[in-house]
Amino acid sequence: MESAGYAVDSFDSAEQFLRSGSAQNAACLIVDVQLPGIGGLEHQDKLAGDDNRVPIIFVSAQATQANRDVAMKHGAAGFLSKPLRRDDLVKLVGAAI
Repeated sequence: MESAGYAVDSFDSAEQFLRSGSAQNAACLIVDVQLPGIGGLEHQDKLAGDDNRVPIIFVSAQATQANRDVAMKHGAAGFLSKPLRRDDLVKLVGAAI
C-alpha cells in the first residue's frame, strides 16, 4: 500500500488497533477474517457498535461464502481471497476512500 502512495499503520490484533485510538483517523482498514483474539468479522461489529463506519476490506486465505456474505451484509467495502493481487487491493482501497 505504501508503494501505491498510502500512509500505512499496522497492528498485530484488533484489540491493539482498538486500544490505539486510530479508529477515528483511519480512512480504510484492511482486515484478515482470522485474527488472534477478536476475529475480523467481530472487529467489524465492534466498530459498527461504536458508531465507527470506517470502510473495511476483508482478506482471507480461507474465504467462505458465508464469511463473505456476512462481511458484505454488514457493510464491508470489499472481500478478497488470498493470495491477493496488488492491483485488486489498491483499486478497492481507492474506491473505499
